[in-house]
Amino acid sequence: MTTTDISMTTRLYLSALFAAFAVTATPTDAQTNSGYDPRSWAYDEATNAVIPPSSLGQADEPAEDEGPPPSWSPIPKQVVSFNDAQPAGSVIVNTGERRLYYVLGNGKALRYAIGVGKEGFEWAGRDNISDKKEWPDWRPPQEMRSRVAATGKSLPVHVAGGPNNPLGARALYIGNTLYRIHGTNQPWTVGKANSSGCIRLTNEDVIDLYTRVQVGAQVIVRQ
Repeated sequence: MTTTDISMTTRLYLSALFAAFAVTATPTDAQTNSGYDPRSWAYDEATNAVIPPSSLGQADEPAEDEGPPPSWSPIPKQVVSFNDAQPAGSVIVNTGERRLYYVLGNGKALRYAIGVGKEGFEWAGRDNISDKKEWPDWRPPQEMRSRVAATGKSLPVHVAGGPNNPLGARALYIGNTLYRIHGTNQPWTVGKANSSGCIRLTNEDVIDLYTRVQVGAQVIVRQ
């Protein structure tokens, strides 16, 4: 099985893998404390395939990671009143509210629903957008790969950008940290606290945000 042939179950599990990607520290500490937990997956180097837990006879991920609930529908973005004295073009993340605000100016902002860090993985800080990528590749850092290798397992060096990639359609990189504002191939998880620190939007919303946010823009994350 090739990377492009990864099954839906595997794609969902790749997204779950990335949910453990970030850390509990502030953005400036994130690069050296990745805190990655491979849990119960396995990687087959011969086929370049991630084998999901169900194929190993182990427990599956929670039901919310297996597919959208019957009543799921996306939370639409909307223009709202916004009186925070931040310059237009700023990105303000309110993790408690599970909303991201793109400041339009003149007392207005565009509000998006987001997925945020689960309990114990919350963080707050101020930084800037350092890079933007369309259909970003996933390249786990060496520290993460070494950590996984110590368990007797392997982690792929590279997962190509595309619908199988847990980063989704776009990624906005926050400073020099491992945190990102990115899309997802599990849109039904948006609006929940289920990541390890990264900010997750639906692919439709992250594409819209991507066209608006400039490299160098201010990012403020509040709990």
